[in-house]
Amino acid sequence: MSDQAFSFRVTHTEGGARCGVMTTPHGPVSTPAFMPVGTQGAVKGAAHRDLESIGAEILLSNTYHLYLRPGDDLIARRGGLHRFIGWNKPILTDSGGYQVFSLAERRKISEEGAHFQSHLDGSSHLLTPEKAADIQAQLGSDIAMVFDECLAHPATLEATEASTLRTLRWADRARTRMMQLRDSHVDGVVVTNKGQAQFGIVQGGVFPSLRERSACETVRLGFEGYAIGGLSVGEPVDVMYEIVARTTPALPADQPRYLMGTGTPEDLVEAVARGIDLFDCVLPTRNARNGQLFTSEGRLNIKNVRYAEDDGPVDPLCTCYTCRTHSRAYLRHLYAVNEINAATLNTLHNLSFYLDTLSRIREAIEFGRFESFRLAFHQRLSRQSGGSEPPECARS
Repeated sequence: MSDQAFSFRVTHTEGGARCGVMTTPHGPVSTPAFMPVGTQGAVKGAAHRDLESIGAEILLSNTYHLYLRPGDDLIARRGGLHRFIGWNKPILTDSGGYQVFSLAERRKISEEGAHFQSHLDGSSHLLTPEKAADIQAQLGSDIAMVFDECLAHPATLEATEASTLRTLRWADRARTRMMQLRDSHVDGVVVTNKGQAQFGIVQGGVFPSLRERSACETVRLGFEGYAIGGLSVGEPVDVMYEIVARTTPALPADQPRYLMGTGTPEDLVEAVARGIDLFDCVLPTRNARNGQLFTSEGRLNIKNVRYAEDDGPVDPLCTCYTCRTHSRAYLRHLYAVNEINAATLNTLHNLSFYLDTLSRIREAIEFGRFESFRLAFHQRLSRQSGGSEPPECARS
């Protein structure tokens, strides 16, 4: 694998929406793309063969969790994350920033990095921009994220500015470390993927001027791609859309743009319209385990008694294994008796719905009919069919 193994090419555009191909050391990814969340090296409720069968081209795993257990050193000795988990397609690793900062009273932030206590055993750790780069080098993911600071919403302008500037300084350090890892030997670090790309993260809260500054200064550091972080943390959805619309023009048109941790089906469509190429979210898998299914007509709560004798599929328009094989009545029964297969079948359907949605978005852009697709999509989903509950989505 060479340093030039990562590339990105836009193939079609319609307004702000675009589709393309992201090439990685472990194969291509058609964009816009949704990354199922495999935080600890596995997507909850789904085997790798099932993910491949529904068209998943890239997974997301998490630096924080894999560093604590089983350990990046162990994974490096096993030949890297791809070999360790048996997934030969691309992998993106989050830096662990969101997880560290969600520890609240168990962490302390300094210019050096984040001091924290493990949620597993209370042991003390220090995660720095350099350490996060080292861990991801040992994991050997195709895309490594820089270590960033995440703030909860709401936050003051002063607090957000201080955090944004710290994230920029950390990004500079992370990029320097990545160059060292590529160009020379770093003691104690095994680089298991020589073609690993590194993405910078734009922060700035809900303040447009900070977002624009963060984007411009992050781009100057010269990453292979760029992410928009710090959204889907409680801000109104229209504010999120505005921030995305203001930020993407400041990012290079010839490099991938990743909206972190955001992903209701409606959000996917709207973010694509604003120029986003990559998504991840725990929503389809988490909601599947809670009995909420996504369909072409809206969200469906399979635990509802109305489905106890319903012989129809979850979604008549879906061709996934779950919809081809099982009825709503059976799926409700599995959920009611706490059968583990309920989570598996629900997860397979929800992820299939997400991946199929992105496939249809790509097709619509390619044929110049994305805007008509967008309108029809929202019209269908506005007809909620199952008493849906408010969604929850965040960086895993």
